[in-house]
Amino acid sequence: MIDGLVFANDGAVVKLPDHDAIVKKEIPDGKVALLIGGGSGHEPMFHGFVGKNLGDGAACGEIFAAPSPDTIYEAAKAVDRGNGILFLYGNYAGDNMNFDIAAEMLEDDGIDVRTVRVRDDVAAAPPDRMDDRRGIAGDVLMIKIAGGAAAELDSLDEVERVTRKAGDNVRTMGVAVSAGSIPETGKLTFELADDEIEIGMGAHGEAGIARQKLQTADEITDQLIEKILSDLPFGKGDEVALLINNLGATTMMEMLVVNRRLRHVFDEQGITVHRTLVGTWLTVQEMAGFSVTLMKLDDELKHYLDMPASSVGFSNM
Repeated sequence: MIDGLVFANDGAVVKLPDHDAIVKKEIPDGKVALLIGGGSGHEPMFHGFVGKNLGDGAACGEIFAAPSPDTIYEAAKAVDRGNGILFLYGNYAGDNMNFDIAAEMLEDDGIDVRTVRVRDDVAAAPPDRMDDRRGIAGDVLMIKIAGGAAAELDSLDEVERVTRKAGDNVRTMGVAVSAGSIPETGKLTFELADDEIEIGMGAHGEAGIARQKLQTADEITDQLIEKILSDLPFGKGDEVALLINNLGATTMMEMLVVNRRLRHVFDEQGITVHRTLVGTWLTVQEMAGFSVTLMKLDDELKHYLDMPASSVGFSNM
């Protein structure tokens, strides 16, 4: 897979020898480096987000498993240009442990490393326990903004500040109508009856907050967006980025039906959508379902969100 990914980048990235990581060939001296990463099986996240004004490199784990500390360390050394490194990844125990170990190894080498964890899943924990929340499709918007900030700002402190602000203002919730599978075992991550859906599951098929009977697209969308809007909260006069993510086996037609309903809700709530992203970015193998992500924007976040970007997994021209 990683070899194929390198070929898909048409010479813009290389795979590190003896490690499952890719890095950009051209990273300017003095640039604040952005290293992203996590388990495979969520393509194109994370390693499909290495490119212009996005990640400078990505450390890749096995399917649904964190990359090793050594892989993260070597990837970080490869992207380092002498002005510090920001780690950005989803808030999962294995990733937290291994990225923290790698950060300690880098600090022993005298390299300044900061960490921001994506924790956008409103179903995973209440608002007063944000640090217990999982990272799901909010990764997309956060990598986009962090990548722009790291390309434009000269200070690691400032890149970290902008990325944390993005994280504080992003919320996501998902729904599955069928489970994905784990390639090593061929088993489903969970089982649903033909007339059931799982509300609020995690990116590896972790249990959600409810299992219920299948409803119409509008009814399901209303359930998700009600919880998202009340969580930050979002309200009248807010300007947002909207991201509708295919979890693996959902059609564009179905996601556009969801988008239609969301825009009706936003009109009723007085919320303005600055940018709409509908597509496939964070998947769970062949899981059928989708997630909805909202990020509350200000002028600074809009600037970095709107910057041109290009990679195998994401483009914004």
